[in-house]
Amino acid sequence: MKLTKLEHAALIVDVAGRKLYIDPGSFTTALTDTANTDAVVITHEHPDHWTPEQLDRILEFNPDVRIFGPAGVAAAAAGYPVTVVAAGDEVEAGPFRLRFFGQKHAVIHESIPVIDNVGVLVNDELYYAGDAFTIPSGVDVRTLAVPANAPWLKISEVIDYVLALKPRRSFPTHEMLLSRAGKELSNTRIRSATEQNGGEFFPLEPDESLDL
Repeated sequence: MKLTKLEHAALIVDVAGRKLYIDPGSFTTALTDTANTDAVVITHEHPDHWTPEQLDRILEFNPDVRIFGPAGVAAAAAGYPVTVVAAGDEVEAGPFRLRFFGQKHAVIHESIPVIDNVGVLVNDELYYAGDAFTIPSGVDVRTLAVPANAPWLKISEVIDYVLALKPRRSFPTHEMLLSRAGKELSNTRIRSATEQNGGEFFPLEPDESLDL
């Protein structure tokens, strides 16, 4: 299984040439080479995690692609065939086994409504919680996508999250708002938290890949 990090929160998982996209949003360069896509997971409805234009680029070459997201995504993307998923659901799409966790986006501020959000575990290997710090009960997280920056987090929460999950591997995501100096600061903290429990940190940049 090959993981490729795109800009911000978008990821591609490839198994034997079949693809899964996760959160292709507005901070991610227009998708290309989308053929052979079996599934798309959208963790929540915010535009930095999905846009109609990005979905259209996938659907152009994969009209039967399966799109998964919580109820809020289905409402926001009403013109698309979104299969609603929630915590506890498990589905298969091509070579991908997807298990879903969590219910809500992390709180940004009390004045801002809290929307639906799901985390996804891919093939019992890669875990990405979307915009939340959901800890998947009973799961040994092998590879963790760690949010590096957002209006809804503090770096202390990121550190505690990594320490709690004890991943074997971690890499940063959700970092488009960071400068180079900001990336290096966050990476240093995520690396330290990962290594405290014997894991390995990979400071992936956009278009870099990791074999899982």
